[in-house]
Amino acid sequence: MVGSAMAAVLGHDIHFHDKKIALLEAGPRKEYDRMPDSYSNRVSSISPGSATLLSSFGAWDHVCSLRLKPFRRMQVWDACSEAMIVFEKDDLDDMGYIVENDVIMSALTKQLDAVADRVEVFYGSRAVGYTWPLPSHSCDTSPWVQIELADGRRLQTKLLIGADGHNSVVRKEAEIKNIEHRYDQSAVVATLHLSEATDNNVAWQRFLPTGPIALLPWSNVNHSDFIDTAGAMFRSAISLLKPSGTAVRQLPPSVAKVDPESRAMFPLGMGHATEYVQHRVALVGDAAHRVHPLAGQGVNLGFGDIACLAHHLSAAAFNGSDLGSLKHLLKFETERQRHNISLIAAIDVLKRLYSTRLAPLVLLRTWGLQATNALPPVKEQIMAFASK
Repeated sequence: MVGSAMAAVLGHDIHFHDKKIALLEAGPRKEYDRMPDSYSNRVSSISPGSATLLSSFGAWDHVCSLRLKPFRRMQVWDACSEAMIVFEKDDLDDMGYIVENDVIMSALTKQLDAVADRVEVFYGSRAVGYTWPLPSHSCDTSPWVQIELADGRRLQTKLLIGADGHNSVVRKEAEIKNIEHRYDQSAVVATLHLSEATDNNVAWQRFLPTGPIALLPWSNVNHSDFIDTAGAMFRSAISLLKPSGTAVRQLPPSVAKVDPESRAMFPLGMGHATEYVQHRVALVGDAAHRVHPLAGQGVNLGFGDIACLAHHLSAAAFNGSDLGSLKHLLKFETERQRHNISLIAAIDVLKRLYSTRLAPLVLLRTWGLQATNALPPVKEQIMAFASK
């Protein structure tokens, strides 16, 4: 999604009208005129900021015409103390959107087709080798990055953007170090059928000592997405999802059944590249950073990278500057690392803080949740930061 969106943003930029852009896509072409009745278990929580980025080149209209589910309220609570925090918009604006990844890819495919004269997409392609230019090249050294594909074709570019995931080959070939930590946990994802019809516009999350459990809205009637990052047994997790509650606590809807074919599991970890850029190379998305999914910020961080990098590349193209120069690439790196590192660190601290039953820490996080919930300006700042 991030690589395709990066190519689409640049392809629709008026300052790139005379540039050639190639997108290497390992997967097949994905495009839907109408969505299948079944839901994919690969979904993303899209922030308003990411929706604005997708709107800037027409992709969000396609998303809206296919399938998405906005949510307007979020309730988070602690299994050990029942302390809770509620986020909601007084003006009924959407806090975010649950969207299938295939829907986003279909929208991006349509917008890439619209700029096919500028962007060439190589579906089913795989890079097998890179040759890097020296920062200050001599007369006998090419200023281009050379890329060799598995089918024998060769490409060359003044700027290579790596958006190839947390196991990024571009990052490894560029010898950029990556700080990694495995949580020794897996996330379990499934589609749930709710027992009763509901507006289904609330995102629920409960912190358990074994990991958070979330119930995310997915349709207008009775479907939700279940994410259990504890890897615990399904039935026990569902029973823990129902708190005893108080008068101000909204109870989550009850679950009738789980779609057995929708269940999937993937390992969790945290990672961060020590550099986002080098001479003629930039990293975006999971190639640059990996984050725990408890805050639903993974792909949003990637879309934020795109917005920032595209801004600096557009200015460089307008000025006739070398797109692969570190002069403007370092501006992108500085801006995004300031934002991403603080968010990744905060999410990691939250994960660790809520993974313990130690009384002092339980008391600390209880006070923290209660204090934050009682201070609307603080909650507004949190929502503003997360919506970017």
